Amino acid sequence: MEAFQTLDAVMLPLAQANVDTDQILPARYLQKPRSAQFDEFLFRDLRYRKDGSENPEFLLNQPAYRAARVVVAGDNFACGSSREHAVWALYDYGFRVAIAPSFGDIFFANALKNGLLPIVLPAAAVAALIGSARANPGAKVVVDLAAQAVTAPDGAVHRFTIDQFSRHCLLEGLDEIDYTLSQSAHISAYEEALDKR
Repeated sequence: MEAFQTLDAVMLPLAQANVDTDQILPARYLQKPRSAQFDEFLFRDLRYRKDGSENPEFLLNQPAYRAARVVVAGDNFACGSSREHAVWALYDYGFRVAIAPSFGDIFFANALKNGLLPIVLPAAAVAALIGSARANPGAKVVVDLAAQAVTAPDGAVHRFTIDQFSRHCLLEGLDEIDYTLSQSAHISAYEEALDKR
């Protein structure tokens, strides 16, 4: 997993509430293995028309937003079914942060386990970020995980909370298996102590 410390990146504003995991990644792509690149399937039914051409009205297809790495969304982002593939699609496209007033619980957990930082901010702060991104396409936000802070284009700083285990793993670029392996000396010492009983 790629380590995450600080990100200075373009925002993709998705103001609507309840963007669900089927919109993020349609169900017909769920049978693909993790080795597949899921970026081409991200928002597939919103990004493309039925004939396969890009939908110019979808923001991610507009030049100013194509390089976005931070999605700023309405309430209850990524609700719906529990598909890890939705996180993979965002991550494979290049997104590293999702900011919203609230998230689908399973998506939130899946994001942390796959290197995507979900940040919960107050609705007013999220609305201000969305407004800034829409008024100034290509506007950037700075996310500092160590400081647990989001700095808006206007300089406003918004603090966020994250559990310390997830924070440590993201900062170090460790998934749960990597973290367990990093504790092998402690595990061995514990097992040796048990054997001596």
